[in-house]
Amino acid sequence: MSGGASTASASASEGTGRTYRRRPQHGRLFWTIADCWNVVRRGLTHYRRQPVSILWQLGFPILSVLLYGYVFGKAMRVPGGGDYKAFLMPGMFVMTVAMGFVSTATIFVNDAKKGVIDRFRSMPMAPSAVVAGRGATDLIVACAELGIMMATAYGMGWRPEFGIGFAKAVALLLALRFALIWVGVWLGLLLPGPEQVGGLFAIVFPLTMISSIYVSPTQMPHWLGQAALWNPLSSTAGATRALFGAPTGQGTSWPERHALLLAGAWPAALTLLFLPLAVRRFRRLSR
Repeated sequence: MSGGASTASASASEGTGRTYRRRPQHGRLFWTIADCWNVVRRGLTHYRRQPVSILWQLGFPILSVLLYGYVFGKAMRVPGGGDYKAFLMPGMFVMTVAMGFVSTATIFVNDAKKGVIDRFRSMPMAPSAVVAGRGATDLIVACAELGIMMATAYGMGWRPEFGIGFAKAVALLLALRFALIWVGVWLGLLLPGPEQVGGLFAIVFPLTMISSIYVSPTQMPHWLGQAALWNPLSSTAGATRALFGAPTGQGTSWPERHALLLAGAWPAALTLLFLPLAVRRFRRLSR
């Protein structure tokens, strides 16, 4: 009986001209990583075929660097003294990674509208791979964006202190981007369509303006300065300025004196909050 079945199977294979091989057996972790890598490759292929997407994301930060650095640079004063360009550049890096979550949300909304998310959910792949793969892709893109921004800043005369402090500053910037990725994923899965994505700029704009990205909170009205002090972007901006060896313009408040601590605590808290929310939202999508 088994011999007949084997013969029939072999005949079927010969008739179709295909050779079927048994799929190798691996653990769940292996296939989760493999699925995640396939999502990463898809995302990077998109950027490779449409590089204008990255240029569009970098357009506003680079334009802001040129405007604030050259147009307003001479008129701006840094508390405690120092060059405004050196003070501004770390803030521009923070703004670049902060604005990235809008791009993340946009990609998820467009994929959902085109049915790509439904296609992923109908396939035998790990549910977490779609979310994790998108996060890994955005982190890779963030590294490229920071590299371009730093090269632009260096061309404008920005001269940081290279060493361990420089590496720590880059790590803090990527940690903030990693945390905001999950905010973007969650919002992208929550928004009903691409039309609503534009409303996210109403969140990004005040979030970046009411912070220490452009000016020190000590130069703002007291009530506004207090809000800027506890902005997660202010903590990362203040910490990276110190690590880059730039003028910090900081006062004596608790958030300013512990900017390095908060620059690590804020991304950890955001990740712990929004990563589970993003995964849960993806699993609860209606089929």
